Amino acid sequence: MRILVTGTAGFVGSALAERLLVRGDEVHGIDNHNDYYDPALKEARLARFAGHPRYTHQRADLADGEAVEQAFASFQPQRVANLAAQAGVRYSLKNPQSYVRSNLVGFTHILEACRHHAVEHLVYASSSSVYGANRKLPFSVEDPVDHPVSLYAASKKANELMAHTYSHLFGLPTTGLRFFTVYGPWGRPDMSPMLFADRISRGEPIDVFNFGNHSRDFTYIDDIVEGVIRTLDHVAQPDPSHDVEQPNPGSSQAPYRVYNIGNDQPVQLLRFIELMEQNLGRSVEKRLLPMQPGDVPDTWADVSALRRDVGYAPNTSIEEGVRRFVAWYREYHHLP
Repeated sequence: MRILVTGTAGFVGSALAERLLVRGDEVHGIDNHNDYYDPALKEARLARFAGHPRYTHQRADLADGEAVEQAFASFQPQRVANLAAQAGVRYSLKNPQSYVRSNLVGFTHILEACRHHAVEHLVYASSSSVYGANRKLPFSVEDPVDHPVSLYAASKKANELMAHTYSHLFGLPTTGLRFFTVYGPWGRPDMSPMLFADRISRGEPIDVFNFGNHSRDFTYIDDIVEGVIRTLDHVAQPDPSHDVEQPNPGSSQAPYRVYNIGNDQPVQLLRFIELMEQNLGRSVEKRLLPMQPGDVPDTWADVSALRRDVGYAPNTSIEEGVRRFVAWYREYHHLP
């Protein structure tokens, strides 16, 4: 198939593009290569497949509507995976405008282009952060998500609402995937696994918020990519059992779906750090600190709907995932 992927210099986007090329798809990638974190890492990710004969790359910002339209008009994608976004919870406290440009304006351009170019299926990245202040665990797509605690989370919830509007009005099949703490080789430097690895490798103390009482549904990158591909291949359909008097937030009378995509096995943050220390061969001081603004105590994905509909089955244990991540980290940073 011809699949347009946004964010192909990013963590998940690059891994997805590589896998799609391996299975024989034609991929057009879009990324703005911004400097939210080290652009050299983004270039290194792209270098893995940028010269592939079935890959074309466009350096553009989704907030540039003409550039997005040009990509759709020239490539004529059958399906779209929108993984580009301004990421990060804490950064949204400092630079809210970037979230509006990328996650709201940019996503509107993607929706419009999908609508006008008869795209068969749009799969887009949402986030576990939409659950906000929820304390009922595990998080289910049937739970209300009306109390976000960061602008990033609010922008992702807005994406789900915008997608439903286009599914309802124009029959555009859309599926949102709420990602849960993705980690692994080529990961983001602003996320905790890379921050922990940096500090441990240098022997520096680690700030552990919520006094170490956090737990996260860490999900290995290969399991995430497998779920995204299965979802792309499974075009959203109207839910025949949808009850308008008691609506299910995860489905609709329109061709619309929202799923959690996680490991369904939350891990205490201190246990994750312990595994990192074991694999890096050194221990460091842990400074236990209060909760940060915009953060949540625990995440845990109920992935039963994704298992049921696309056969999603994450199978990378936290021990194996951390081992692979640290092996890559050592190689990338030329550590012994």
